[in-house]
Amino acid sequence: MSVEVFLPENPYATGLVRTFTIIRPQAAQDHDRRTILMTMKVRKAVFPAAGLGTRFLPATKAQPKEMLPLVDKPIIQYGVEEAMASGCDQILIITGRGKQAIEDHFDVSYELEKMLEERRKLDLLKIVRSISDMIYVGYVRQKEALGLGHAVLMARELVGNEPFAVLLADDVIDNPVPALKQMVDVFNEKQCSVIAAQVVEGKMISSYGVFDAQAVDGFNGRLFEIRNMVEKPKPEEAPSNLAIIGRYILTPAIFDSLAKTPTGAGGELQLTDGMRMLLKQEKMYAYVYEGKRYDTGDKLGFLKATVEFALKRNDLGGPFREYLKNLKF
Repeated sequence: MSVEVFLPENPYATGLVRTFTIIRPQAAQDHDRRTILMTMKVRKAVFPAAGLGTRFLPATKAQPKEMLPLVDKPIIQYGVEEAMASGCDQILIITGRGKQAIEDHFDVSYELEKMLEERRKLDLLKIVRSISDMIYVGYVRQKEALGLGHAVLMARELVGNEPFAVLLADDVIDNPVPALKQMVDVFNEKQCSVIAAQVVEGKMISSYGVFDAQAVDGFNGRLFEIRNMVEKPKPEEAPSNLAIIGRYILTPAIFDSLAKTPTGAGGELQLTDGMRMLLKQEKMYAYVYEGKRYDTGDKLGFLKATVEFALKRNDLGGPFREYLKNLKF
């Protein structure tokens, strides 16, 4: 028989209906969840943005680190554009105290638009309006920074019973095909959680969560079925050279796992711990994305990204390249 499921109304989805078929009573619950996932796309992208940005003090004392510009565009906008290009049509940003600038950035600025229009600066007006017209953005306030897992859990009511993406704005990934889009393609085939991976050699592996995983045939050595995850292991104890990077596609079952996961040091709820619990219930995959990653949450990584993104610009690349050539080191 067929059953219609009406998802709860919220500011992001109204009147959504999903239909599935129950095959046999003893398997109904598992089958219902799998079938619902099969009928839905990754439409929602969650951006945890409630961190304090201590690595960039004093610059982040009064402004969000997510609003630091790479050339002339805030870091978080690169992530939002990646999510849009990957098929997401709803952006959920988890904010905290002092993050008002993020909301203002994606909102309409009537005074600025009026001034640009009056002064006939139409090119700038087009840029400003394109940001506020970009996509629907919703916000959830995280009162305390209690870990990445807690930030993701804050999005539960707005995400609902759908698979969703999580993007960490600090990780800016440059590639013609967005890294998240590559992962969405894998999700559409496997219908399981997919986590971005990067090969990290040597001692630096101890700075990351690391996968214990087995390669999956047919994906050019880029897809791995996850067996376990280890947080910041010693180099000699790392189960592989595959590090967890800030892109995730998660099934809604992660919310129950996070709700049951004990907090760690400092009362923080870690997303890795919740994913490890979810791994006991369903398959998860690690995908080695194509593209160049910049860790803009690190000062050196931020500088590298700024230089390289500027060099790629048609309006800046030539003059900036000549300037760099004339520098005396």
